[in-house]
This record gives sequence, structure tokens and C-alpha cells, in this order.
Amino acid sequence: MAAEGWIGPTTPLFLLLLLGSVTADITDGNSEHLKREHSLIKPYQGVGSSSMPLWDFQGSTMLTSQYVRLTPDERSKEGSIWNHQPCFLKDWEMHVHFKVHGTGKKNLHGDGIALWYTRDRLVPGPVFGSKDNFHGLAIFLDTYPNDETTERVFPYISVMVNNGSLSYDHSKDGRWTELAGCTADFRNRDHDTFLAVRYSRGRLTVMTDLEDKNEWKNCIDITGVRLPTGYYFGASAGTGDLSDNHDIISMKLFQLMVEHTPDEESIDWTKIEPSVNFLKSPKDNVDDPTGNFRSGPLTGWRVFLLLLCALLGIVVCAVVGAVVFQKRQERNKRFY
Repeated sequence: MAAEGWIGPTTPLFLLLLLGSVTADITDGNSEHLKREHSLIKPYQGVGSSSMPLWDFQGSTMLTSQYVRLTPDERSKEGSIWNHQPCFLKDWEMHVHFKVHGTGKKNLHGDGIALWYTRDRLVPGPVFGSKDNFHGLAIFLDTYPNDETTERVFPYISVMVNNGSLSYDHSKDGRWTELAGCTADFRNRDHDTFLAVRYSRGRLTVMTDLEDKNEWKNCIDITGVRLPTGYYFGASAGTGDLSDNHDIISMKLFQLMVEHTPDEESIDWTKIEPSVNFLKSPKDNVDDPTGNFRSGPLTGWRVFLLLLCALLGIVVCAVVGAVVFQKRQERNKRFY
């Protein structure tokens, strides 16, 4: 019997999926491998160093012995840190140890952290301190509701995949381009907070450990995601009129040992365009009062079922109408 308390932020996410109710493609719990060239671990060697340039940072980012502070708790700050090495892994898992904290009270703090796997790096911009119309994957840890009409509960984690054609709308908290999301109370915690991002064979999973219980909680799980190899990992943060300390303590990347078909192996993965097989319409981005996303996209089979039900309804109504009409005709004949 396994000892209690052994599952935690250091446990690879794919192993947790095997132990839980979610079925994962990975079957070998010992197949994880930490890729140090893509990992940010204390002591932060090779950060901003010309001799070992593993990570570069810019803007307000400040490096200490205990954390990388992307922004201080001050207004109008932007900062980021980016891996210097492009990642050519087809299947990977990133564990992020982070902390968002500040003196601002409820709804008086902002704006949040973004985690990136993108084509371009070290380009400042309006999306949590990084560029808009990016190519790749972004996970937003948003702490401030810019849309006053939202029923979504903040802080909120959301996912976006972009081929450069989409713009992140801050005024709507990115709702129009969001693939999925969940409410996550990670701000001003007095214990460690973690997030895990796993990408394998088109499946993107995001999980959190925010309760100091050494266990992962599911946040996002979507399929049909296509990401190329050769992109860069990074993290950025921004503040506006409101602010917070946005700290990254570590980013650990694990390689997932996954068998691919010969057809998959023959693909030039560096040429893949970031995409999702089915991106729901913005009109389907509806919140429920708890702040969780209520998905309602009309996929092909749902449209078929709706049309089939409508057709059956019309047929039933026609048959019933014909029977009623025939009976009325027979009844009228008896009066003549």
C-alpha cells in the first residue's frame, strides 16, 4: 500500500491522471524526465547570464535567491522571463510554483500572470506584459474582472490558443477567445500554490494545487489542440491602476515518453499551425453564478441530433394533425 501524502506538486500530472478517474494516454508512471534546459529551479543559475543563457528576463522582473518577481506591488509595471532554448518535445508537462500577493483588498488588485508556449519571446505587450496576436498557447491567471457584467468569480484561469489572428480582449477578460477555464482562489495564500500544464497527443490538461493538500484538482481538460515544436516557454505579468506582486518560484518541464504512430512521426512538427479542432463560438461563452464556464458549443453531432429531433417532431405533429382532422371529418359526416 502506498504511503499517505505521497501525491503532491512534485508528482507528474500524468501519473495522477492514471490514479484518478480520468484516463490518460501515458501508462508508464516512471517515464517522466525533467528537462533542465527548460526548467527554472533554485538556485537560479543561467538566468540573465551571458555564460549560461537559459532564461532571459525584461521589464520590471527582479531576480532574488527565493523567487523571480515579474512585477512588484506597484502600478503600471510589466515584466517577463523566457526560456532561451526552443522546446522540441512533442509531449510535455510543466509544473509551475507561483505566488500572487499584495496589499490590495477585494477587487482592488491586478492584473495577473500569463504562462506562455509561443513562437516569439521577450516581446512586451498589453496581454499581461506580453505581446498580443501571438502564435501558440497561453494560460492566463487573471485576478481582476474588467467586465463589470460578468458572473464569473475571480481569480480565474483560462486557456487560449492562437495562430496570430486573434486578439485578447482585456475588457471582456478574454472571454471571446477562451477555450475553457475555471475559478481558482490562488491569491494571498499563506502556503505554496502550484499549477500543472500537460500537453500530450492533442490533449491539454491544466490542474491546480492551491489548498495545501498535496493533491491536484482538475481545472481544464480539452482535446483537439495542435501545438508545434520549437516554441519557447515563458511567464509574464502586468499591473495597471491596480497591482500585485507576481512571483515565479519555479518552472519544471517534464518530457512525457509517448509512442507515436509512423504517420505522426513523419510529420514536421515545427511546421504545425497552432489550432484547435473545434473552437466554440464566442456566443457560447456563458458563465454560471459559481464562475465556472458552462460549455454549450453546437458540435456537428449535436446539430445533427437537434435537426433529427426537429424532423421527428414535425412528423409526429403531422401524423397527429392528420388523425385529428380525419376524426373530425368522420364526425361531421354523421350529422348529414
